[in-house]
Amino acid sequence: MNTQKILIIVPALNEEKLIGDLVREIKAAYPYDVLVINDGSLDQTAVYAVQAGAKVVTHPYNLGIGGAVQTGFKFAEKEGYKIVVQVDGDAQHDPRYIQPLIEPVLKGQFDLCIGSRFIKPSDTFKSTFIRRIGIRFFAVLLGWLTGVHVTDPTSGFRATGPALIKPFSTNYPVDFPEPETIKIAKRLGAHVGEVPVQMRQRLSGHSSIRYFRTVYYMIKVTIAILIDALRRNK
Repeated sequence: MNTQKILIIVPALNEEKLIGDLVREIKAAYPYDVLVINDGSLDQTAVYAVQAGAKVVTHPYNLGIGGAVQTGFKFAEKEGYKIVVQVDGDAQHDPRYIQPLIEPVLKGQFDLCIGSRFIKPSDTFKSTFIRRIGIRFFAVLLGWLTGVHVTDPTSGFRATGPALIKPFSTNYPVDFPEPETIKIAKRLGAHVGEVPVQMRQRLSGHSSIRYFRTVYYMIKVTIAILIDALRRNK
């Protein structure tokens, strides 16, 4: 496959401290295009991304992670990319694992390949106890509804193949999209799996899922998944 048809999308909000180094790290290791979705940042995220060699699409205001990722899929669909890899702009996703994510998609094994933190637990990265409970809950729920057994359904480190690029470009969950997209992918008949990855500690900023938002996150995503379970693919 032409390596120019593999796109790395990096949704980013106010990541000027990290985005330049992250883009350079990716481009030093891979020949793939990098697209930074500057999701309404109030700092110099876009400037540093361009200086590092990335393509940049800027939202005039913040759309959230779902809107940013959907923009990446719209770009990929328009430009004819065959595989899209999502890498978070906070540099927690280690670019060394991009190729292991891509390989099962290239071989036709998976249409959606998720990078799991829990297949081979790391001593360098630990999620909070309450987040692990949430992750386990969604793993059980998705296994029950879809038959897909993944250990890390909330991971945003993932590779998507051609069967899902167009559907995700037209319909992508807005808030906390990762578990819901697994359910959507299965409804569309896609093959979903995961490979082990290692995460890095966050160097700047904080997670958007904290404290009472964790409860809101679990309720909202659960309802969305159950609603999708009632839909029939057209």
